[in-house]
Amino acid sequence: MRLSLYGVLCALLLLVPRAGAQEAGEASTAAEDGVIEMDAVVVAGVQPGPGLWKVRRGDHLLYVLGTQSPLPKRITWRSDEVDQVLQIADEVLASPGITVDADVGFFRGLTLVPSAMKASRNPDGRKLQEVLPADLYARWSSLKQRYMGRDGGVEKKRPLIAAYQLYSEALSDSGLREGGVIDPVIDAALKQRKMKRTPTLLKLKLDDPRAALADFRKETLKPEDLVCFGKTLDVIERDLPQVAARANAWAVGDWPALRSSSRQDWQQACATAWFSTETARKRGISDVEARMQARWMEVAEGALAKNRITFATLPVWQLVKPDGYLAALQAKGYEVEAPE
Repeated sequence: MRLSLYGVLCALLLLVPRAGAQEAGEASTAAEDGVIEMDAVVVAGVQPGPGLWKVRRGDHLLYVLGTQSPLPKRITWRSDEVDQVLQIADEVLASPGITVDADVGFFRGLTLVPSAMKASRNPDGRKLQEVLPADLYARWSSLKQRYMGRDGGVEKKRPLIAAYQLYSEALSDSGLREGGVIDPVIDAALKQRKMKRTPTLLKLKLDDPRAALADFRKETLKPEDLVCFGKTLDVIERDLPQVAARANAWAVGDWPALRSSSRQDWQQACATAWFSTETARKRGISDVEARMQARWMEVAEGALAKNRITFATLPVWQLVKPDGYLAALQAKGYEVEAPE
């Protein structure tokens, strides 16, 4: 049975927050409590999105759409270029990611849900105020009141999970959303052609999810958790205008703006925290990002070899960083062409 990372197995810390922290934007004005009021206008209506990257070997061509999260809530993405490619593509590759396979049946899988919910909370029923340094909790409390109100349940969550929930609420209040913009358009085109995406997920095997959850429930706060928590609060306090500016840049197809900044360090800090648990180490869950890239490269090279036209999606930051996915293909001799 394949289990959801943020559902049944969220407590294994296998979810890397896919937040849109690749910001590029204008300066903002400060507000009370250190929170920056958002002065960037979030675009709406029908938007074209960015142009496609092209990877060539001979007469075989891979088109790559750079994806971005979050995006403006109220846009409708309509790309003529993407639509044209999807109509002729021999194969469509799904985005890279991870999935956890566990040898349990459907109904046994359902019985794991309560264990996962317990594991998402702090050990011994402790609240955030009891596990966080006073200054960090004061910042959290102010932002939580602003974006989540009197939600008492979140106070019992582990810091990484609580911070991500707060970030999601802050995005929503800022006119942004994660998901629901790009995938529905691609899925509709594939449904019309009776095609499915080729998966590129890295499969992580978990022999005993119940034991893994039990191990994780015993784990306490570690320094990496505090770094991730603090950096997430930094983004919410100061950088939401830049998050919005980057979302706007994707929507209107402004590649110079998208290329001008790299993945923000808070994402890397949170990835480190999610994957540095003893529970993950005991089960050989390491070097996940490198293994994800290797898995995607394997599928992409196979598709390029057999297809005349292939379409794929990759996060924008993986397209523009020097050692990203397309740089790896270029190093192997493929021709890579950036959007105009």
